[in-house]
Amino acid sequence: MSKRIDPTLIVALVVTLLFTGGLVAGGLWMLGSLSGGSNPLPSLTGDRREAGRLRVLGDTFSGYSTFRNSAFQSTLSELGISLSYDDEFDQAARADRLNQGDADIIVTTLDQFVQQQPDGRIVGLIDRTVGADAVILNTPEYPNLTSLQNLNQLTAEAKSQGQPLGMAFAGDTPSEYLALVLDTKFDGFNLSDFNITRVGDASEAWQLIQDPNERIAIAIIWEPFVSQARQQGYTVVLSSEDAPGAIVDVMVASDRLVRSQPDIVSEFLEAYYRRIDANVRDSSQLQAQIAEDGNLSPADAAAVVDGIEFFTAAEAQAWMTEGILETRIGAIAAVLTLSNQVNVVPDNLSDLYDPQFIVKAASNTQALIDLVKADNPELADQLMGAQRSTAPAAPTLEPAQIQAAPDIGNLDVRGNVSFATGAAQLTPEGQQTLNQLATEIKEFSIETVAVRVIGHTSRTGSAAINQQLSQQRAQVVVDYLRSQGIQHNIAAEGKGFNEPLPGIAPEDARNQRTEIRLVRVNTTAQTQQRSPLPRLDPDSLAWGTGTSVLLADSWVAIAKL
Repeated sequence: MSKRIDPTLIVALVVTLLFTGGLVAGGLWMLGSLSGGSNPLPSLTGDRREAGRLRVLGDTFSGYSTFRNSAFQSTLSELGISLSYDDEFDQAARADRLNQGDADIIVTTLDQFVQQQPDGRIVGLIDRTVGADAVILNTPEYPNLTSLQNLNQLTAEAKSQGQPLGMAFAGDTPSEYLALVLDTKFDGFNLSDFNITRVGDASEAWQLIQDPNERIAIAIIWEPFVSQARQQGYTVVLSSEDAPGAIVDVMVASDRLVRSQPDIVSEFLEAYYRRIDANVRDSSQLQAQIAEDGNLSPADAAAVVDGIEFFTAAEAQAWMTEGILETRIGAIAAVLTLSNQVNVVPDNLSDLYDPQFIVKAASNTQALIDLVKADNPELADQLMGAQRSTAPAAPTLEPAQIQAAPDIGNLDVRGNVSFATGAAQLTPEGQQTLNQLATEIKEFSIETVAVRVIGHTSRTGSAAINQQLSQQRAQVVVDYLRSQGIQHNIAAEGKGFNEPLPGIAPEDARNQRTEIRLVRVNTTAQTQQRSPLPRLDPDSLAWGTGTSVLLADSWVAIAKL
């Protein structure tokens, strides 16, 4: 292992070099070099140790392309680590092969990790999708089909005629998890109402929904097919951008590997996140990697990149140490439990992951952040994930704009939003129901999703009094949800007794209800694009032309100007 330099000498040297103006250039050159470019740095371990072998199992998802990348594998070879990557599309088999010792690490989604419960723990976070996965409705075939409410009506009509509609998605993938989200969170949506076709890949689901003979009303697909569907007039009713924590990809190391070779796990993560740091600095490198890996056109590769946010080591460490990952596991476990996909969830969710192996990788990233933040705060923020961890802001909207926004669907209200008789005062039961609803609403993005609270009464008394009461009750719900921390745009609407439930007498008390409807907002700028950072020619900063210091066990070259 390389020796550490006295920190006081490092500080003195860095302060001196700040006056030379070479600090940022050296930091950027380091990122380029670590990405597998033409000027690789010396081995980080000094003396090469005996070669270690790692077998990683995953699938062809573009977010896993780094593990298949030859430059990344060459970097690992410099560290004495030989990496083999194999596809295993069956998630249960993937987990079982980890359990049986046929793999050292699996890459998978967080929901599959919770569902399969392999003999391993999460040691790193890879990405989260922010629009790359989406639910689309077949608007070209069914012109009135633009929301989940419309879908419920269309489905009921088709069932009454003995011709249920179809639904298509790739089984054992994030698409199936999004189907479970629809089934457990939205009122009136039931997977059992559809003829479901599970396919092997999103491309097949995309082809099926375009075939009128298949009668597919809804499909769940991923990029680049989401962009193609939007361009062809299909309605994207819900995407992973609207529920940004729904689909998270993780690295799971076997318990055997963690016990016997913990150093290999740490070094593997160091090398991986260095590659990610380089991609943060130059997203065109990542786009080229994904295009080559998936044999995609530049436009399709760009659509994929725009729909995925990769974790840096610093951000992954924050998720693992600040309770964010535990919260996400709990939310996903709730969906899987409601949909009968899991029966038992560990009591202590923090036992499912271990942040100790990411410490060095996060230290390396932090060293880079410290080096560049004064002169390039944008790069520093991207390395920290600060642009994503900073609390997002909801767009400024008037109530009329919320009411006119395209519908997504009504949340499933478990329990009753009940009021005192003839009054706009919530009962304890009503408050308890809204507490749960507030938790559900927080799962959705405040940037792309707003909430309509719609109050209804039964036909007893005058229309004017019922209209006023329904408006007051809706406003009480809005105020209570805000008191529970809801930051979304939210508007109250009273309908009086003008919209009774189908097949229910207007005087029936069942018409006294509150709808919590999600609508889509900010559709013109849903995806925040990262600004490309200036590229730096590594040939102009070749190793040996500047001064180097040792920081956090990683080499940083600082060029003299």
